[in-house]
Amino acid sequence: MTLTHSSDSALDGVDPFAHVRFIMVSPSHPGNVGSAARAIKTMGFGALHLVTPHDPDVLHHPDAQALASGAGDILEQARIHDSLADALGPVTLAFALTARARAIGPPPCDIREAAAQSAQQLTQPGTEVAMVLGTERSGLSNEDITLCQQVCHIPANPAYSSLNVSQALQLAAWEMRYALLPLTGEARLPDTHAHHHDPGADPADGEHVQAMLDHFEQALVAVGFLDPKHPKKLVPRMRQMWTRNRLSLDEVDMMRGVCTAMIHSAAHAADIPDPAN
Repeated sequence: MTLTHSSDSALDGVDPFAHVRFIMVSPSHPGNVGSAARAIKTMGFGALHLVTPHDPDVLHHPDAQALASGAGDILEQARIHDSLADALGPVTLAFALTARARAIGPPPCDIREAAAQSAQQLTQPGTEVAMVLGTERSGLSNEDITLCQQVCHIPANPAYSSLNVSQALQLAAWEMRYALLPLTGEARLPDTHAHHHDPGADPADGEHVQAMLDHFEQALVAVGFLDPKHPKKLVPRMRQMWTRNRLSLDEVDMMRGVCTAMIHSAAHAADIPDPAN
């Protein structure tokens, strides 16, 4: 599955997300496979590969379908392999995710370093990257790890570092996405104006702000907070405060409403006889 990304990619139109696959070795719980599909899709990836799952029909299992939650297309296009070597066939850089230190095997790195290395390698033509995760109970075997170029660790709590396999996959997919975004030109924050432009959120121009400041000064006089005969430095400080805050059009309108209410309240209070007299 190839997901479309920005046309301003540093890879001249090649989508690096399409060259990353997530491989689960011998998954035993269908729910974890469904959760993995969802994790992959939320981070913009599409390639889920399973090696000898305990249930050969796991992709159609109700638990997998339920926990995929909108990522059924990832399950539909997932591939099942008879061996990890087959799943790694076109891969040029594979990371074996494990919580245990390995005295023998490929060099170790943490998940962030793995994502950074992947992003660097994916700028080169022909690169295919894989994140490999083991079984829920025992993780990857030593034989599995020797098929990968590096061992990869998630720096979790050393006193309790065991992660659910789908949770580990979610973290790996997130780190990979964060590292690849500069290659695609995508923003890391959502564009709040992408679907609806709110004119009231636009900055107020000087004319609107000045009118509001004059109105506010009138309101302060009306409620007795400002003595126009002895204003001291209140007015310039007030104007400086409002100008510094770069008000929006909606905020100016809101303050004009507050000023009007203050003036009306002061006028109403002036018409009420003092009960002490």
